Amino acid sequence: MPKFQENVSLAGFSNYKIGGPAKFFFEAKNQQDVAWAVGEAKKLGERVFILGGGTNLLISDDGFNGLVLKPSLNFIEADGEMLMAGAGVLMFELLDFSVAKGLSGLEWAGGLPGTLGGAIRGNAGAFGREIKENIIQVESIDTNNAERHTRNNQECGFGYRNSIFKELNGGEVILSAFLKMEIGDAAAIKKIMQEKIDYRLSRQPLDYPNIGSIFKNVPVELVSPEVLKDCADVIKQDPFPIVPAARLIGLAGLKRTARGGAMISEKHGNFIINTGGATAADVKYLIDLVKKKIKDKFGITLEEEVQLL
Repeated sequence: MPKFQENVSLAGFSNYKIGGPAKFFFEAKNQQDVAWAVGEAKKLGERVFILGGGTNLLISDDGFNGLVLKPSLNFIEADGEMLMAGAGVLMFELLDFSVAKGLSGLEWAGGLPGTLGGAIRGNAGAFGREIKENIIQVESIDTNNAERHTRNNQECGFGYRNSIFKELNGGEVILSAFLKMEIGDAAAIKKIMQEKIDYRLSRQPLDYPNIGSIFKNVPVELVSPEVLKDCADVIKQDPFPIVPAARLIGLAGLKRTARGGAMISEKHGNFIINTGGATAADVKYLIDLVKKKIKDKFGITLEEEVQLL
C-alpha cells in the first residue's frame, strides 16, 4: 500500500537548493499512484501542490502545508513522427530520445531545464518557438475528483508562458502528452540542439543554483519610444516582438544587487542566483525590488515567469 512521507525537505528537489519542508510528500511512479495520491489527499483534506523538476519554482522557507506530489512518469515512446511521453520526463531526456530516433522539432529546446509536464504547464519557449507547437494532446487528472481529462492542443489554452493547467493552479496533474515531430537527420538535429545548449552556457549563469528567467519578457508595445532606443539591438521574437527583461534590469543598474546569499546576476540580469545560503526571503526581496525599480524608472510592470510557492 502506498504511503505519504512526512516532513520532507523540499530544498533537495529545487534547482535553487532553497525551500522548507512539505507536510506530506509522495513520488508517483505511474498513473495509478497519482490517482491514489490525489484521492488520499482529498480524504485527508490536504491541499495538493504538483512538483516538476523544481527549475521554475521558488519554494517558501516555510515549505508547504499539504501534499507535495511529484509525478515521476518517465516513459517515452515513438510511433512514426509522434512522441508519447510521461509528464515526469526531463526535457534533456526527451531531446536525447528525439536525436536517437532521428525526430526533428524540439531542437529549439536544447538546454531547456525541467520536465515535460512543467514545459507544458508554462508553455515553455525559446528562440521564437514554444512547446505548444509540438503538442497534439495532453492527458491529466483532476485533483478534486480524480477524473481523467484528455485535451487537444486548442483545449490546452496555450498563451505566452501560460496554459489552462497553469490557470487551474494545481487543479489538475499533467500525466502525459503526445507530441508531433518530423523525420530528420540525427546528426543535424544534434548539432542544432548543441548550438542552443552552448548559447545558454555562454549567456546564462548556469554555474550557480538558479531557477531560470525570473520575469517574462516585455511586449514592445508596452515600452516607451525613449526606452526602445536603448533596446533596439536586443528586440527579438518570443514569439512576438519583445524587449528582454534582462535589458531593462541592466539599464536600471540592478545587476549584482544582492540580499543575503541571493544576487542579480552580472551575466544575465533576469537571473537571480544563489551564491550560497540564499533563502526564499532573500530572493523574494530582490524580485520585489526589481519590480519596483522597473516600474518607477520605465513605467513597466514586470510579471513573474517563475512560480512562487
